[in-house]
Amino acid sequence: MSKNLKVVLVGLPGSGKSTFGRQLALELRFPYFDLDHQIEEKFQMKIPEIFSIHGEGKFREWETETLAELLQKDFSFVLATGGGAPCFNDNMDLINELSISVYLDVPLDAISDRLRTSKVQNRPMFQGLDQGEITLKLKSLLSQREYFYNLAKIKLSGEDFSAELLMYELINRLKN
Repeated sequence: MSKNLKVVLVGLPGSGKSTFGRQLALELRFPYFDLDHQIEEKFQMKIPEIFSIHGEGKFREWETETLAELLQKDFSFVLATGGGAPCFNDNMDLINELSISVYLDVPLDAISDRLRTSKVQNRPMFQGLDQGEITLKLKSLLSQREYFYNLAKIKLSGEDFSAELLMYELINRLKN
């Protein structure tokens, strides 16, 4: 495999980017990064705090800055982005230029189930919503973001992804 292979996962909140990213990084023996955690570490603030104090505009600026710095690193890694990251400031162009982007295209019902049973307090966007409202919110997000997600170099559709499947896809991609 390439010396500096960067794999960047994109998709809706709850699509499994973080869970799958950690699994893939273990399989590939690459470091794993979560873009939101990198932003929190760099700016010493939690994401909800950044939004409430500085607003979404500043968050998106910091997100792009952090993403660009990560993608310039001189080593291989797996990165899970926040759901909105590919949709702002030409981030998806940057991701595609400097990495192999992978869109985790998971059915909305499956994501809604995951979000309903997960720690919603970690996902302020979905707090206080019932399952129907979560699904409606996801449909709205998808309609806004799907264009950017579909720019990814690899699209994995379904509910269950295995690191082995993605590695097979990556190896085929690198050979071509």
